[in-house]
Amino acid sequence: MGYKYTIIYSIISCVTFVFMIVVDLIFRILYKGKGQRVTTVTDPLLLLPASVLAQKIRSRQLRAEDVMAAYIARAKEVNTLVNAVVGEQYDTALRRAQELDSTLDSLSNEEIMQQYSEDQKPLLGVPLTVKEAFYWTGMANTSGVTSRKHLRSTHDAPVLANLQSAGAIPFLQTNISEVCMWFESSNYVYGCTNNAYDTTRMVGGSSGGEGCILSTGASVIGIGSDIGGSIRMPCFFNGVFGHKPTGGVVENGGQFPIASPTAMALLATGPMCRYATDLIPMLKVMAGPAGVQQLQLDTNVELSKLKVISVPDDGGSLLVSKVDEELVDIQRQVAEYLKKEGALVKETHIRKFRLGLQMWAGKMNLCKDSPKFATLMSGSETEHVNCFLEVLKKLTGQSSHTVPAIALGLVNDILPKYTKSSDDQAVQILEALRKELLELMGDDSVLLYPSHPKLAPYHSHPIFTPFNFAYTAMFNALGFPVTQCPLGLSKDGLPLGVQVVTTPYNDHLSLAVAKKLEENFGGWMNPGLQRNPSLKH
Repeated sequence: MGYKYTIIYSIISCVTFVFMIVVDLIFRILYKGKGQRVTTVTDPLLLLPASVLAQKIRSRQLRAEDVMAAYIARAKEVNTLVNAVVGEQYDTALRRAQELDSTLDSLSNEEIMQQYSEDQKPLLGVPLTVKEAFYWTGMANTSGVTSRKHLRSTHDAPVLANLQSAGAIPFLQTNISEVCMWFESSNYVYGCTNNAYDTTRMVGGSSGGEGCILSTGASVIGIGSDIGGSIRMPCFFNGVFGHKPTGGVVENGGQFPIASPTAMALLATGPMCRYATDLIPMLKVMAGPAGVQQLQLDTNVELSKLKVISVPDDGGSLLVSKVDEELVDIQRQVAEYLKKEGALVKETHIRKFRLGLQMWAGKMNLCKDSPKFATLMSGSETEHVNCFLEVLKKLTGQSSHTVPAIALGLVNDILPKYTKSSDDQAVQILEALRKELLELMGDDSVLLYPSHPKLAPYHSHPIFTPFNFAYTAMFNALGFPVTQCPLGLSKDGLPLGVQVVTTPYNDHLSLAVAKKLEENFGGWMNPGLQRNPSLKH
């Protein structure tokens, strides 16, 4: 029986491998010579971390109005190419920056330090971008659902309120995938967002517009949310930093769709930014005093006392692409660097990782209080989209829903009825894996794992590789905090990266490693500086 299973497994593996090679080849041919890259970021104001901007505004070395004007100008410049901006408050943001300057000008240095200190206003005057799924007073909150186009938020999401209280000034909204449950940011409300490094490539989802606008230099900090990789995949594809915190540390309320009570354990709201140095200040603000108390963000982390477990792939899932060799190589370079810094490094394979997709799906399917995906597609709490009918409408060009959304609606309507037993088994394996990892890692370890098996894919490519999000989703199911770190560019000029995973409430470990990796590998890469002869500049 075991011998027959091995033969069947090998045959399926070979067929899948050949299929993916053919798909990759077809997409390369279709998109060859069509890609463009955004222009180089040259304005010095756009090349400073948020923490530095705030300090310079506070000390009156910079004016908040000048900073905001520079970011607005850059957003207008790049958006015609990338289509990441879906809503804006440019005039309001400029007015708020001007008012801040006037207030600071009227105060003495001592008064400024009393009322606008770094502890009180760590993000003073810093431009902020917001994923469209979050409530923002007066702004749209469609999440890419056409029936929600008329809606406007009447209040701010708690996390947005926290960031504004810390001095940040929101000035634009960014694109998402339909209902925030697909890893390409494309919908029939705002269209499709293009990658700043190559416009034929996607930006990820659901926080894809956010990852994109950060990579273009038109934003420095932003808000994302993540239930299966929706912070980390966009940050990877766009070459920026993102952190999925320990669950419950940051308030998830104030977004559509919102996870049900039982699914809330998989959802995390967290920071997205261009510079690793901004991750901890952002997380502190987003979490608020109650959330920060659960973490150890001010703890000094010595790499020489850290244990590092590097896992190069999922061990060979049938449903997931093989990890690109450039990603395998860069992860080994990271491991080697950490080893030279004194960390105890070990490369290993964890067999249960190949079931990452099943574990995440099982966890999601067993959340019985979650609304059906087809209900969320309707934009209401009571109506339900008939996805069988949407297939027919799609064939005649009449559907207002994307192909991934329709497919997810069908799967969610049908599959859970027949997978109860396998879901239960997958969750049992998940719990065993969680226990195993907690014992293996303890409170002094990080785990390196690919952010995705492929470099930023071509537009629509994930329709043929829909399960590749398993590399991020598994850690939502486990409830582990993860930091996505950019690691330079590939030979084709696309962002490289790695996930740095740690155990719950040890977020400070992965965040400290992120800062070290930025120092050694360069972090975010100015997209226009890297020439690629196959792209138009």
